Amino acid sequence: MVLEMGMKNRRKREGQYVVALNRAFCCLLVLVFFFGFSFSTLRLLLRGNSRPRLISLGKTPALKVISGNSPAVSVRETVTFPDQTLIFLKYPQTTPLFTKDDINCVYLSPNSSQPQLNLQPFSIDGEYSDLQIVWCPIQPRGLTASIVIKSNGHLLPIGPTYSWDSLAYEALIDRDNTTIVFVKGLNLRGGRAADPSRFECVYGWDFTKSKLFLRSEVISIGQEVVRCKTPLSILSGPQSVNSSIKVSVRGIGRPLMSSVARPNRRLDPDPPVRKQHEICVCTMLRNQAQFLREWVVYHARIGIQRWFIYDNNSDDDISSLIESLNDENFNITRHLWPWIKTQEAGFSHCALRARDSCEWVGFIDVDEFLHFPSGLSLHDVIGNLTGSVAELRVSCHSFGPSGLKRVPAKGVTQGYTCRMAAPERHKSIVRPEAVNSTLINSVHHFHLASGFVFVNMERHVLVINHYKYPVWEVFKEKFYRRVATYVADWQEDENVGSKDRTPGLGTRPVEPLDWPTRFCEVVDTGLRDQVVEMFSNPKTRMLPGQKKENFRLIATG
Repeated sequence: MVLEMGMKNRRKREGQYVVALNRAFCCLLVLVFFFGFSFSTLRLLLRGNSRPRLISLGKTPALKVISGNSPAVSVRETVTFPDQTLIFLKYPQTTPLFTKDDINCVYLSPNSSQPQLNLQPFSIDGEYSDLQIVWCPIQPRGLTASIVIKSNGHLLPIGPTYSWDSLAYEALIDRDNTTIVFVKGLNLRGGRAADPSRFECVYGWDFTKSKLFLRSEVISIGQEVVRCKTPLSILSGPQSVNSSIKVSVRGIGRPLMSSVARPNRRLDPDPPVRKQHEICVCTMLRNQAQFLREWVVYHARIGIQRWFIYDNNSDDDISSLIESLNDENFNITRHLWPWIKTQEAGFSHCALRARDSCEWVGFIDVDEFLHFPSGLSLHDVIGNLTGSVAELRVSCHSFGPSGLKRVPAKGVTQGYTCRMAAPERHKSIVRPEAVNSTLINSVHHFHLASGFVFVNMERHVLVINHYKYPVWEVFKEKFYRRVATYVADWQEDENVGSKDRTPGLGTRPVEPLDWPTRFCEVVDTGLRDQVVEMFSNPKTRMLPGQKKENFRLIATG
């Protein structure tokens, strides 16, 4: 029965907001508060990478399910993707962390503790919300995945398992105390806001028991981003309790979506009057470590002060490279973002995170370089804008392999010098404070709040060199997985006329015989020449701070 006393005053304070707070929920909240959630304090962990390897069951110790009273690691949740399984582990504070060599992925039949299959994990990481993520090979049909500790044969109890097709996967509390929820499976149209009255937000520990729900209204909804009115009990409750509360979304009259989203991270409610950085960059990448250094060093020279890197399941040890760049005084933050085909949502998330410290944020990829043919600087361009301008839309020139068959040893700006004649689309540099509250974006640009406008940059002033079609050994990684939600994979036979398609390639990842000479209509050495002029040492021809084997600049012509 819903509590009547005390809720009336709360309804008055919250206006139209209605909270269905069950008596059982209140009791549970009190019990959890007193017993605490100290076990939820998690640690960072090591990282590795490998291909899956079948392990003989006959050579492993007998598996033992860990007792519920044991302080050992436990499986918090499992999420199944089309090509892999993600297992989220949580640790007691004093428990040593696993490396990839300490565990295996096991697959069990329902109600069985005897694994049918035992495989080595792809990789392991611990920089996601203080949790350890284990990437396992996709579980066979009818089996459920878990983790076995190799040293003692202990099998971790199977946690709740969710499909990626329909899932609330991230959440945070904004500075206005609304909850931003990122949801996969709403199937809303890209670039448009939906009717919020058709949906509701739901908070709770156990979504299988409707009596333990807190319901709240949806303020806005578009693409994969839902803005909810956060219940007062969540905002005022102790963090030790709220860290275990999840939030989800459902259409009115429809089943509730599964959730692994816990809104326990709050953005600064009191933003600084003056931002720490004038210009920052957000990007999402996968396995781009070999190109990151050149991209960062160049953009630092033209005025970028901080980088927010959303790592979409890389296994090329990019974290070590970022650490070394930070040791050289570059300001780079790596944020593990395990959710596939969610680039728009990731950029919305990044816009919120960058808002308090950055006046402007560029949303570009690691194969995209800002180029000033006019000789102006990024600071000059931004300084000449009027107060209502909140977004610069910058055209992209698409470069091809430029006759090369191998990754250019001198760097992409030096190696790729031939491009298509007509520009393709644009990318944007945005004032995050002016982004529309729906956070809708198309990767290329954001929807802006009322009163703000965008300007299209003249190409002789500012353009982006997009090294979109590199040598085949690099391009085939792009073919493997697109990160944008509303762009079809190149393997799928749809939207064949889209600009995101590779002209003439079709849907098969097979290298055309003439690939090295494709996409070459205009020889363009403008950025190459500028980079040589800006960076090269007259004696060594090397980029400052770079190791000789990583990247060299050699003036040619």
